[in-house]
This record gives sequence, C-alpha cells and structure tokens, in this order.
Amino acid sequence: MKESINIAVTGKGGTGKSTISTLIIKALYETKKKIILAIDADPNYNLDVKLGLETKRTIGDMREELRKSGDENPGGMSKSQFVEYQLKILIEEGDKFDLLTMGRQEGTGCYCYINNVLRHLIDTLSANYPYIVIDNDAGMEHLSRRTDQHMDFLIIASDATKVGLMTAARIRDMALEMELVHGNVILVVNNAPSPFPEFLDTLVKELSFDNVYIIPYDAEVFDRNARGLSLLDVPRDSSANTMVGCIVKEHLL
Repeated sequence: MKESINIAVTGKGGTGKSTISTLIIKALYETKKKIILAIDADPNYNLDVKLGLETKRTIGDMREELRKSGDENPGGMSKSQFVEYQLKILIEEGDKFDLLTMGRQEGTGCYCYINNVLRHLIDTLSANYPYIVIDNDAGMEHLSRRTDQHMDFLIIASDATKVGLMTAARIRDMALEMELVHGNVILVVNNAPSPFPEFLDTLVKELSFDNVYIIPYDAEVFDRNARGLSLLDVPRDSSANTMVGCIVKEHLL
C-alpha cells in the first residue's frame, strides 16, 4: 500500500507557517477530496484556530499526565502501546482533515520519548492518509531533533526581509545535510510587497533556491487571521489562496 506524502512547513517566527499550512490543506482536500492529516508540531500552536477547531488536549498534556502517573499504565499495556493509544485518541476529526497537536512542554525533561513515538505513529498512519502536513515550530530545532523524518517536501516560509531569507537558506542547508529531504525544497516568501524589491530578488537568486513562490499581501487572509477566523473559507481567487494552489498543483500532487 502506498504511503502518504509528508509535507513539512517551517521557517522563522512570524512568517505565516500556520497560514501556509492551512491553505495547503485546503488546496489538497479540494483537489483530492480525501481527508488530510494535519500535525501542529509548534508548542505555541494555533493551527487549530486557522482550521476552525479548538484543541482540547495536546501531546504536551498527555506527556505531563504520563510523567505524573509514572509506570502505572491501565489495561496491562506496555508504555509504548499506551502512548500510541493515547496519541490516536488525541487526533481531532474534521470534515476535510484530522488534526494532531503537539502542544507545550510544561514540566522538566524533554520530548525525546514522545517524539520517537510520534515518528512511529506518523509512519503507521501513512497508509490511512494521502497527505500529512506538518506545521513546525520556528527555527531549526525540530530538524536537529529529527522530528520530521521522511519528509517528501520541505516548504520554508520567509518574510520579505534579508534575515528571513538567510534563515530559510540555513534551514534548507541543514535539512539537506541531515538527509531529511531529497531536493524537494520550496521557498515561500509570504506577505510580500508588490512589486517585490529588486534587492530581495537578487538575494533569493544568490541563495540558489530552485523553487521560489512570492505570496503578496492578502487583505482577506489578514482580516481572517486578525479576527481568529478559519482560513478554510478564504475565496479561491484570493492572492494567497491562488499562489498556494499553484504550489500544490505544480509540486505536491
């Protein structure tokens, strides 16, 4: 059975990663008419709001519950079986997508064990979804943790600044060096002015990104984000929706 296609969205903070992730999920569903698995791997999560849901319980919540309960797992299950069972319960079901939210780490310790189980769960879920879209936290920590193993596509979001573009280049280089993705890297410069500044266009070319998409400022998306409304109802002809639709059509199908 064919495994799902894994799409990871990353970039520095404030570049619209969750917005891009949501519009990708929207475009994929409208094309495939099959449920997409969305994973919010950002401890400061907000993908649920953009998808029109309210997360009730996260992997971070589950981790704290497990930490407090020690080795006492109900039903005679092993620790790994119990964690995997709990992770499956955490999946929120929507009409067009299912959502799994990482959440925030509250106590001492690290996410290492949960990350390992999450990677295993993603592998086991691959047969059930045509696409898995992972909305990552800012920066490169998730890459060093190898949270996103087996990425088919890495979409790096940047704002229209030199700092954002340089960060995007470092993320790309680390992902390729660690062999987390094999060449399928897409740069998305989000919320860009029109016309796009010439000095930034020159920098993009100097950084040698093969696939570059410029999303101009979109008033409809801005208004919905400002009001905390779902982006699934953004009109098809909005500038952001149109450009993300091009990315999906040209690379992800």
